[in-house]
Amino acid sequence: MLSGLPPDLLRVFERSITTEFVTVDAHGQPVVWPVTPYFHPEEGCIDVSTGIGYPKKADDAERNPRVALLFSDPTGSGLPDPPMVLVQGTAAVDDRDLRANRERYAREAAAKLPAVGSLLPPKALRRFFSWYFDRIYVHVRPERVFSWRGRDPETEPELLDAHLEEVRSGRNEEPEEDHAPPEGGRATWTPRLDELGARYASAVLAVVAPDGFPSAVRVPVRADRAAGVVRIECDPVGVPLGPGRACLTAHDHAPDFSWQRNFQVRGDLAEADDGGWILRPHRLVGGFELPPGSSLDRYRLNARKVSRMRKRAKAEQRRRAGARG
Repeated sequence: MLSGLPPDLLRVFERSITTEFVTVDAHGQPVVWPVTPYFHPEEGCIDVSTGIGYPKKADDAERNPRVALLFSDPTGSGLPDPPMVLVQGTAAVDDRDLRANRERYAREAAAKLPAVGSLLPPKALRRFFSWYFDRIYVHVRPERVFSWRGRDPETEPELLDAHLEEVRSGRNEEPEEDHAPPEGGRATWTPRLDELGARYASAVLAVVAPDGFPSAVRVPVRADRAAGVVRIECDPVGVPLGPGRACLTAHDHAPDFSWQRNFQVRGDLAEADDGGWILRPHRLVGGFELPPGSSLDRYRLNARKVSRMRKRAKAEQRRRAGARG
């Protein structure tokens, strides 16, 4: 399929330094995080990876191989006006040789993100950071591609699909599936949500489409603290929004990736009284961040997260050793 895509889409896959990776967890909740993509046209896939100390992305993809990649932030790509591109595909998880994956990650990350090298510990010390450097790869084989020219979510996207009959008809003909109902319950507000519409004019909204694949689009957003909701400030075309579980992720990074910030909020998507869409937040999840600032500030921000990731990495290593034995 990749060989038949327009050259400007292939350049997006090749030169983007972030993509938003969407999985669906065991509860039917879409989950989206920014990750670094590695494009391998000769193998017909786009790869992403995660550390063994935070394997949820890979665990979700192994349990449910229907995943998506959204290319919506061209920062650092050098592309002047690329389209926004959504790839829906099937995932294959590679955790057979974590040491080989570690070496591969070091090569690919150094080539794609040279500035990050100065932030990493010396090679001799990386064994003490196995929670991060021992990598699990996820290979994503594209099945369906949507492209929004000008990255405008309110324009009709172009559909390019591995299923030629669907391309000709212009619609998805996969059978619809039952989906997890809205979680319900009271909305929960945290101060960081106030960054939506302020620091972050837009964020990535992810839902589960009727055919079971996750779908995502970058939309303008605004926090409405008084109402306890996040307002979606447009009606995106090509993404099947409907009442149910959703995930909204905000992130930004330096063009050379020398700093990066991210968080997500999971909740229920619902129709607003004015006919638009709102997200009722239930849980805010902060990612591993290296924001602008000193190394000491970054350590303080991430110390507890790193401690949890180290414990998780040890448990994962024991589990894998037991499975092999």
